[in-house]
Amino acid sequence: MTTVTSARTLAHPARDEIRLDGVLHALADPMRMTVVRELAAASGELSCSCFDLPVTKSTTTHHFRVLRESGVIRQVYRGTAKMNELRREELDELFPGLLDVVLAAADREADRLGDI
Repeated sequence: MTTVTSARTLAHPARDEIRLDGVLHALADPMRMTVVRELAAASGELSCSCFDLPVTKSTTTHHFRVLRESGVIRQVYRGTAKMNELRREELDELFPGLLDVVLAAADREADRLGDI
């Protein structure tokens, strides 16, 4: 069951509520895939301000919400910063190999297209 305990706590789906169609939808957007790739490469949490997406702040907020509500990332407040972490362990348990395959494909595409 998804719960919110306070105004500073964000709702996340429980592990057993994460659905493949929601994860695939979240990963299908290039901006969201950029966020996931950066989180996968990070050694820990990253604040929202670490991401330099070529979209408005409200659109960036939307992308983070889609990733969180689909179960791809976990967001927590640390002081005034909203920190983001990939829910890799849970995703790997639910969908073994999916994240690795998608990230590898995104890396190959970025190399092929000359993206960073």
